[in-house]
Amino acid sequence: MKLVGTSELLQLQTRVIVSLVLRETRATFGTSPFGYVWAIMTPTASIGLLVFIFSIAGRQPPFGSSLALFFATGILTLHFFNELSNKLMTVFDANRALLTYPIIKDVDTLFARALLVAATYTLIMAIFYATLIALGLASVPFRPEQVILAFHATWLLGLGFGTLNAVISSLWDTWTHIEKILTRPLFFISGIFYVPSQLPPQAREVLQWNPVLHLVEWFRYGFYSNYNSMILDVCYPVGVGTAMLLLGLAGERFFRRARY
Repeated sequence: MKLVGTSELLQLQTRVIVSLVLRETRATFGTSPFGYVWAIMTPTASIGLLVFIFSIAGRQPPFGSSLALFFATGILTLHFFNELSNKLMTVFDANRALLTYPIIKDVDTLFARALLVAATYTLIMAIFYATLIALGLASVPFRPEQVILAFHATWLLGLGFGTLNAVISSLWDTWTHIEKILTRPLFFISGIFYVPSQLPPQAREVLQWNPVLHLVEWFRYGFYSNYNSMILDVCYPVGVGTAMLLLGLAGERFFRRARY
């Protein structure tokens, strides 16, 4: 009987999360397919603009032969992380009405939104990189398993950071503005338009504390056959993401009553 009860509980939990994902999908993109198209166009436009500016300036890619691929491995990674962080930050307040139902827990809404963002960026990256390969602007990833691992590590870090942000912002409204200021420099310190290993040692020692930089390096290591990073430590972003997630979940549990 105990095993049956556990199985039924898991099935119920799965149905709840799936239902929440479908609800988040309608709320985020609407019922029109143009919502999904817009989600794909936004990061694509960012990369296209950077490629256009650097091409006009006569710049060569910092590594490899494709500006589009080099920038994509940086921008898409940062976009994925930022999207998780921003979307999860407001998840508790946005779903406050749903939480009046005993069957729905705070963590359910958190993971449902995180899964939707992951599914969206799986589609975005698959379409974008496949397009680059079809146009001859990129080759098939030399280490596809590393690209997949880097994607999951990015999701973990974004989930951990977003969970922690969600707890803090639910207790302190001003945090949403402070977080935007604190994360704004990530565009410049995450190796998006340069190769971190080519920087002076003093700069590398500072930048290596940024876990997003390691994720960008991880993606490039997966795509390029000869990309040798002096900074990449695959355990670092995974460890930071796990620690933030555990701290965020503990904070959610501890401050649950204070939020309502």
